[in-house]
Amino acid sequence: MRTAAACAFAVLAVAFATPARAFCGFFVGKADGQLFNQSSQVAIVRDGDRTVITMGNDFKGEMDEFALVVPVPSVLTRDQIHVGERRLLERLDAYSAPRLVEYTDEDPCAVRRYPMALAASPRAKKDSLAAMQSEKALGVTVEAAYTVGEYDIVLLSATQSQGLETWLRDSGYHIPPRASAALAPYIRQQMKFFVARVNIKEQRKTGYQELRPIQIAFESPRFMLPIRLGMANADGPQDLIIYAITPNGRVESSNYQTVKIPSDVEVPEFIQSEFGDFYKATFAKSWREHGRRAIATEYVWNMGFCDPCSAPPLSQDELRQLGVFWFENREDRSAPYRLGGVPVTLTRLHVRYDAQHFPEDLMFQQTGDQQSFQGRYIIRHPWRGESSCSEATAYRERLSARHRTEAETVASLTGWDIARIRPRMGPDAPHGAPIPWWKKLWR
Repeated sequence: MRTAAACAFAVLAVAFATPARAFCGFFVGKADGQLFNQSSQVAIVRDGDRTVITMGNDFKGEMDEFALVVPVPSVLTRDQIHVGERRLLERLDAYSAPRLVEYTDEDPCAVRRYPMALAASPRAKKDSLAAMQSEKALGVTVEAAYTVGEYDIVLLSATQSQGLETWLRDSGYHIPPRASAALAPYIRQQMKFFVARVNIKEQRKTGYQELRPIQIAFESPRFMLPIRLGMANADGPQDLIIYAITPNGRVESSNYQTVKIPSDVEVPEFIQSEFGDFYKATFAKSWREHGRRAIATEYVWNMGFCDPCSAPPLSQDELRQLGVFWFENREDRSAPYRLGGVPVTLTRLHVRYDAQHFPEDLMFQQTGDQQSFQGRYIIRHPWRGESSCSEATAYRERLSARHRTEAETVASLTGWDIARIRPRMGPDAPHGAPIPWWKKLWR
């Protein structure tokens, strides 16, 4: 499915007193467990024109300082807004995060066997009459107002960005200096604005210590995720993890290059304890090599199965809570689907963006590509026995060359100096100068 361009969704976070961070860069979030410290997460469920978006956040601060502005295609009814569960985004993260797999070499002198041990590892109300008069003068109209869960939500229309910015400031929000310019394109497209703030009384009733994700459902021919609004008060590149869930086929950007993260390579054993640093460096080097303007694919798979599974597949009920609406009824919603039994493809995209390199909002398309992919890194533990046979001698010679290749692979992926890598490999560290590449050609 190919879709064209204009805003279907964006977000601007604002606060009453101090600047906050939010989806698309205003909140401090976590993705890939401990890998990225300044990132946000969003799940987009899409089929035809129907879209369900789950906005995750890791807002830090006083609850009454939280607020967020989301441009949406139309005035949403209360039934189109929901408060979801944070664990659903955590489940998607655990299921699709780049991971390590481990294999153990067998005794080269023993009879051939083929067992393989697998392990996977991888965050002021105003007087109503005065308010109405002020809103009219500013070109702002309150179209609807709801309380949903712990959030008070207002839907606005506006005719001028300066008027909307003034309305938000007059209502007690702290707006970044560049907000008016960021709001203008969405006003020209006649978007509506979804404004959410925390209702402290209702929040205390929930018993949750953290804010839960906001979910919205709507219909639009545009398959997009605007990010320009999220850069209004950014002070540098921000990371965004996108979980795109569609019936069939990989999702990619139609206006930015989409590349696969380097994968399926063997790395030394020490990477197991330094995987976070290794993957951050690998992602950053790939990002730089693609001009800081490409989107990385980290995972594509039919959600009925995985290989290897770093976390159990999501159940039908969990997928429904995320917004997957095209299931046929089944008796047991709590059970995950088996091999190929569910028309749900998960594409995990990772974008590191700033205003200079991502001047346009993200536009997406669902492709017909159903080939599975994952960011996967392999640790192959050597056999360390004392057996003596011709096969063992040949194995030890191959092992030395393998360790050299592993070190060179890590240096190539991360940009780390080989002198930093060798000491971490301990007794497996390659010694001496590497064999020139041309000497390997005709062996």
